[in-house]
Amino acid sequence: MLQDEFNDIERNRYEKMLALREAGIEPYPTRVIKTHTTAEAIAAFESAEKAAQAAGESALAEPVKATLAGRLRAIRNMGKLSFAHIEDRDGKVQLLFRLDELGAERLAQFVNDFDLGDYIETSGEMFRTRRGEVTLQVMNFKMIAKALLVLPADKDEVVNGETVRHSTLTDPEIRFRQRYVDLAVNPEVRETFKVRAETVKALRSFLDERSFVEVETPILQPVYGGAAAKPFTTYHNQLKQELFLRISFELYLKRLVVGGIDRVYEIGRDFRNEGVSFKHNPEFTQLEFYMAYADYLTIMELTEQMVSEVAQKVLGTQIIRFDGHEIDLTPPWRRLTIRQGLIEQAGVDINDYPTAEALSAVLKEKGIAHKPDAPRGKLIGLLMEEYLEPTLIQPTFLMDYPRDISPLAKNVPGDPNTVERFEGFIAGVELCNAFTELNDPIEQQNRFIEMGRAYASDDEERHPLDEDFVRALAYGMPPTGGFGMGVDRLVMFLTGNHNIREVILFPHLRSTREEDEETKTDTK
Repeated sequence: MLQDEFNDIERNRYEKMLALREAGIEPYPTRVIKTHTTAEAIAAFESAEKAAQAAGESALAEPVKATLAGRLRAIRNMGKLSFAHIEDRDGKVQLLFRLDELGAERLAQFVNDFDLGDYIETSGEMFRTRRGEVTLQVMNFKMIAKALLVLPADKDEVVNGETVRHSTLTDPEIRFRQRYVDLAVNPEVRETFKVRAETVKALRSFLDERSFVEVETPILQPVYGGAAAKPFTTYHNQLKQELFLRISFELYLKRLVVGGIDRVYEIGRDFRNEGVSFKHNPEFTQLEFYMAYADYLTIMELTEQMVSEVAQKVLGTQIIRFDGHEIDLTPPWRRLTIRQGLIEQAGVDINDYPTAEALSAVLKEKGIAHKPDAPRGKLIGLLMEEYLEPTLIQPTFLMDYPRDISPLAKNVPGDPNTVERFEGFIAGVELCNAFTELNDPIEQQNRFIEMGRAYASDDEERHPLDEDFVRALAYGMPPTGGFGMGVDRLVMFLTGNHNIREVILFPHLRSTREEDEETKTDTK
């Protein structure tokens, strides 16, 4: 039980809670009164001050009364008076509990019953102290939630002669496992997730304004597809059917384009049973959209507009800082083909090596480890990871991918080995992925079959044949451009966080502290 784990301090808090109940005071009341947030109360007082000054008065015409509620973040008991700070969604404000207004018994109740972390409701009048801090003179108060466990305390540190207060909770192990504690004591973490919420809102607004229709597609799917990833599996007892958590929305969204929804998008969760890293989490938020009568060039223009406009709306600027780089999101972004990029960075013209065997020899010569039976496209991908991707600091569309690792994309006209696909890169990290979508049902069917032959049965990038999707294409899908982006990645860039766990409220972690040391080290 929780009580069995209490230390002496927590046991004391628990006993205070029991004593309140015995005295007829409910430490977790059902109703709370709150007339202002902390920021609203301060603003109301400052507005009244300005009005008094404009009228030439030394005192306010009417006192500014407020009832505030929040978490106690600081307490200073000083005999006949106590100062405290409470925090709510808008910030902090100082409280003054004084013997003259409250009486000895009520002041003693505050001193004896309240601890840091408790939630309190306070009523009184706003005033400004001699030191100039806007403060609530408390006339009445009550406990609204007793904190039994102790939050990490803030710590004061002198930096360049000034006292700076910062949180003592920095251990990633605790921060990620107990996000509620992290949020409670680290305001910059709360700010990150406010930016995340505004980012999702801005993405929706951008697409809605361009006549895209937001939809929801199945999370449990009989055939997974639309990406190169290993799925999570489950079993439906009533249907007696194995199902998969989706790894992508793509095949369902393109079915909707077939059905006449020309512009469609979804923002939701995808699940990939893959490794964890600074940029991967098994459960993540994805944006995908599909636009009829468009190709990957159209989608490039839409992408750079969308990302730059979202940054402007959320941050007020299109200049971001990430991993020590100042990055300008302003369109147009650089366009670079994989072939040209590898010629420049690796000295390899992939057109000179049309087979996997020929390209494998190049990788051996350069000391790049790879499976001897890997398809040519995978070998090109390894060259890109080694030589090209780390150089893509400013926003860049890397274009024209190998056909054998892009089964859902249309060929570049006249080039049977290359498809119209791009990935967007920022600071050497992939942000998004897009195609000119393959809409020939027979060609799509053959691509699925080819992948089944070319890839080992346990290869995560082996794409299963989805016969119903092929059937949908056979009814006719107009030329279409498609796009996918990890929302978590975008938020990483906008907030300057280098670990995806910093922008996911409850990231997946291993089961024990000893096994999860990577939370401390795997930040880049």
